[in-house]
Amino acid sequence: MKMISAIIKPFKLDDVREALSQLGIQGITVTEVKGFGRQKGHTELYRGAEYVVDFLPKVKIEVAIGDQLVDQVIETIAQSAATGKIGDGKIFVFSLEQAVRIRTGETGEDAI
Repeated sequence: MKMISAIIKPFKLDDVREALSQLGIQGITVTEVKGFGRQKGHTELYRGAEYVVDFLPKVKIEVAIGDQLVDQVIETIAQSAATGKIGDGKIFVFSLEQAVRIRTGETGEDAI
């Protein structure tokens, strides 16, 4: 099993969710986060004063999947989240040792 964590632009969330649904992915976790990479923030004007915004709003998507779906899920997220501009995000893949569905007690891939 794998845990895929993707940091994407907030306005691409619906596109990614729909694409994952079409793959048969039944559950994802979404968290609003802030961060920066190569973008290094940007400047904004507020009431005539210019200030630097270091951390940009992003969305973190987490999905637990079986090993056989890893490449397909990565490709789907990358295609549906891409704008072709800097700041599109990153995808991370972690090994997942165990999963347990609390309600039924199912474990492993059955719990996903």
